[in-house]
Amino acid sequence: MKSKFFQLRRRAQAASLLFTSLLLALVLRAQTPATNSPPAEKAPTAEMLPGKGPAQKGDWFDKVWGQRRAEFRANREASQGALVFLGDSITQGWGDLRKHFPEYRCANRGISGDTTRGILYRLKEDVLDLHPAAIVLLIGTNDIGIGADPADVAENLKAILAALRASDAKMPVVVCKVMPSSTSKQRPADKIQKLNSLVDELVKADPHAIRCDTYGIFADANGDAKPEEFRDLL
Repeated sequence: MKSKFFQLRRRAQAASLLFTSLLLALVLRAQTPATNSPPAEKAPTAEMLPGKGPAQKGDWFDKVWGQRRAEFRANREASQGALVFLGDSITQGWGDLRKHFPEYRCANRGISGDTTRGILYRLKEDVLDLHPAAIVLLIGTNDIGIGADPADVAENLKAILAALRASDAKMPVVVCKVMPSSTSKQRPADKIQKLNSLVDELVKADPHAIRCDTYGIFADANGDAKPEEFRDLL
């Protein structure tokens, strides 16, 4: 009888201790201030951007800009010394490039809707701070799409290449030609061809840069995108 009494008392003490612990945890949780996540970064306004020409804008762009840059910061350490693919929605759409280039550490730094001015703005944090082994650059179609002068876009690309060279004089850089699109997308062939021609000259002057013809292989007889390959003509 006495043994049973002590067993019951120990159980009661254990239950009391458990209840007290749970109550204390609830009190502490109530006293701990909620930690709110910082608001997502919005795309910079035209006044904040370096370079020439109009700026991309819209709620959709703010959203994708904030999401992508948060992803970039989260994997910054893992992307050190990577082969960096830099650009807009075309580049972003390539996804995880490690499956295509398993022998390299790859980092996708494409943001849908981005322009040459956006690249200039984020170049240091998103690219140069990674100390990249090499860069594949494809940018400019959105500049044309929002009404930029090809000469201004070429000047922005010149500034991008200069910043890359200031960081690493001999780093390999592949500069892709702006792909064909359509007048219906505010990207007429003559403007794209003019931009590509201007950038051709910039690349020729850089012994460690190479031009990739991502225009000619996709253009139809009129210089526009082939609908069977580009259903959205972008």
